[in-house]
Amino acid sequence: MITVSKAWGTNSILLLGDSVSASYGMQPNEGWVHILNEKLRLKNSPYSIVNASVSGETTSGGLSRLSAILDKEKIDYLLIELGGNDGLRGLPPKTIKNNLLQMIAIAEKRNIPVSLFGIKIPPNYGPRYNKMFEAVFTSVAEEKHIPLLPFFVEDIILKPGMMQDDGIHPSAKAQPLIANLVEEELAKIMKTAED
Repeated sequence: MITVSKAWGTNSILLLGDSVSASYGMQPNEGWVHILNEKLRLKNSPYSIVNASVSGETTSGGLSRLSAILDKEKIDYLLIELGGNDGLRGLPPKTIKNNLLQMIAIAEKRNIPVSLFGIKIPPNYGPRYNKMFEAVFTSVAEEKHIPLLPFFVEDIILKPGMMQDDGIHPSAKAQPLIANLVEEELAKIMKTAED
């Protein structure tokens, strides 16, 4: 479900993500996407984020939804924040990579530029799987020559009060920090796209 309607600006950034971007455990207006959209609006930015993030979403789920979303919405840029739930389920890295590549291909056919968030999972899945999992995002970005954004939870996970009790989802207190981190990364990407 798309939770943010585009109310200003001339360019829409579609965010295809999971619970980390879907305000899990809090109200939608407490989430980082809402906070970032408000910042962009106040700055009269030409960009706004259309949030199509769903809690529990996997790369296969995102792949199955993407074409329909692009048919309904005028999208100028795609931001993919998926893969965490695939990793938590121990899905084969090859499958995750294939799903990401297919999503990028769908966007490319519509001349929509794409950026990908790197994703990390807890270390209890073992060093071999974790290494293979994290390498998926780097290799996809390199193969498709697209920007790879840093995993924004990594910078806040060790700070007190920044994570919910489950240790996986950022708390409401962390959302403004995530919004700031993503804003900085998006500014770099959009500047490059405009040059």
